[in-house]
Amino acid sequence: MASVSVTAAGERSDSGSAVAEFALIASLLALILAGALQIGLVIHVRNTVIDSAIAGARQASLADQTPRDGQKLTRDLIRVSVGERYAQKVTVSTSQRGAVEIVEVRVTTPLPVLGLWGPAEVWDLRGRSIVEDVDRD
Repeated sequence: MASVSVTAAGERSDSGSAVAEFALIASLLALILAGALQIGLVIHVRNTVIDSAIAGARQASLADQTPRDGQKLTRDLIRVSVGERYAQKVTVSTSQRGAVEIVEVRVTTPLPVLGLWGPAEVWDLRGRSIVEDVDRD
């Protein structure tokens, strides 16, 4: 808190208050900046994991590849870009929608709350692709 002194004429002096005001404003701005950076990191991690799942689904949907190949690619991409902790739970499944077979890569990852640390297995992110059919005319 700033010290206030009274001059001989009875006026109050607010010397030293600029330093206190700067400290208060600087700490508030630092918190806002840290929050904005964390939001940016969360969006980056989410987009990276989703893109990796889509790439894995594309890989698994190719005629000469297996679901295991898509799972491995997804894990490798996530491991390289955001870390091992985010590539722990990757599953690949296939489903039928009408006459079309679809590969889905599902990644369950932590939610980065403070830096890259956060509660495990909160996000369920997916990527899908249509299976390549070489027999179709």
